[in-house]
Amino acid sequence: MSNGETKTDVILIGAGIMSATLGTLLKELKPEWNIRVFEKLDSAGEESSNEWNNAGTGHAALCELNYTTEKPDGSIDISKAITINEQFQLSMQFWSYLVKKGLISNPGEFIQSLPHMSMVLGQDNVNFLRKRFEALSTNPLFEGMEFSEDPEKLMEWIPLIIKDRTSKEPIAATKIDTGTDVNFGALTRILFDHLKKQNVDIKYKHSVENLKRAADGGWNLKVKNAQGVTEHHQAKFVFIGGGGGSLHLLQKTGIPESKHIGGFPVSGIFMVCNNPEVIEQHHAKVYGKAKVGAPPMSVPHLDTRFIDNKKSLLFGPFAGFSPKFLKTGSNMDLITSVKPNNVFTMLAAGAKEMSLTKYLIEQLMLSKEKRMEELREFIPTAKIEDWDLVVAGQRVQVIKDTDKGKGTLQFGTEVVSSSDGSVAALLGASPGASTAVHVMLEVFKKCFPQELKEWEPKLKEIIPSYGKSLVDNTELLDEVHHFTAAALELNEVPVHVDVEIDPEVVIEGDVETIE
Repeated sequence: MSNGETKTDVILIGAGIMSATLGTLLKELKPEWNIRVFEKLDSAGEESSNEWNNAGTGHAALCELNYTTEKPDGSIDISKAITINEQFQLSMQFWSYLVKKGLISNPGEFIQSLPHMSMVLGQDNVNFLRKRFEALSTNPLFEGMEFSEDPEKLMEWIPLIIKDRTSKEPIAATKIDTGTDVNFGALTRILFDHLKKQNVDIKYKHSVENLKRAADGGWNLKVKNAQGVTEHHQAKFVFIGGGGGSLHLLQKTGIPESKHIGGFPVSGIFMVCNNPEVIEQHHAKVYGKAKVGAPPMSVPHLDTRFIDNKKSLLFGPFAGFSPKFLKTGSNMDLITSVKPNNVFTMLAAGAKEMSLTKYLIEQLMLSKEKRMEELREFIPTAKIEDWDLVVAGQRVQVIKDTDKGKGTLQFGTEVVSSSDGSVAALLGASPGASTAVHVMLEVFKKCFPQELKEWEPKLKEIIPSYGKSLVDNTELLDEVHHFTAAALELNEVPVHVDVEIDPEVVIEGDVETIE
């Protein structure tokens, strides 16, 4: 059974943070456009964006050691950390604009100030962390970072980690007070509530079954609703933001850009503290260093989180393997993603990533007591009865052919779009949600090049640093930091220049091409 066809300007597939961000931006830039959203679950932000399914760090490279690597000559490469931090600053400016316009009334519902820390054990790692600190602390983006290996100072910073520690192993940490905890589930719900008020047609319990090119260059979508009735919808532009489900839908478009791309699913498990006395002894996000051979997504961290207006404490993630591409997906997801055009890409990745496969299987086989042993590297006195296991979201890492060879596993977020810009899909994982605004600017550049020039003045209003490098413009950086801290009610960042800043003033500037 099916019904008639409806036409619209934009269709967003998936009601996660990416679609929420894109829809909100488009409504600011082109309020007259009709937008329709299809989500197969019964509410927004239930998969990768959900607060229990992601780390909620607000990835700004303040504490994540995998964003800074040691070169063969011993120096530290901070280029990726700079890139990630600048991308997160774009999101902060966008959220601040929404607060200023009254579209978000209480930023405390989704973002809180929280120290970000890195902690390492062992003399070699202490030496690495010191060099990392020296490289980052001279950069204006990381102003205010501190380093210490003094036990008294560390006891002040992280008492739960330091007290009752009997090991004589060297330990050191960095700390920066301008980090955040971001509840992306709450933010997603806030943005979709706003979109609903803007007459965006949001259809829950609607699953997109197929996409085919329309005669006019747009897209015909076959959608099954909650009653099992097939609907037909047409749009000029389609964004596939369905998390792990995006790959299958991208493949169904048949666009050349969808070929030779595969996905490798990775599941995660967190330990959650159930003892309020323990939770109150820790107030920071503390990232450690991944073990040798472990993938970047498995960097251990002990995180204070704010979920449902309640302080929580999580440790993990422990990686694992499931063939599902979504937490609510099918065990056939991985097998059905293998197509004639990507089978050799997938096989090449499998041959190259045997160590990763072995690692994931080992992680999957860990008992709770074995997981407690890893937790005790952070909290020496951790008791097994104080911690519960929570299954986190599924992540699908992109596999594609690159200059590094066939079947290269990508750890990051990637936009794949058609040459005519009529369809775009988001693939990949971390830093994901934290860089949603940057990702959408990439979508605009690829899919709306004609409109982008017209949108520039409004984009400068929404994102004051649009088209500019903050690291090369400390005066602008100070203004942005002050504006976002005031709007989002966060800790103020140290100012680099003696300048009077009015948070009500919109920052002006010429827009350069974003590359």
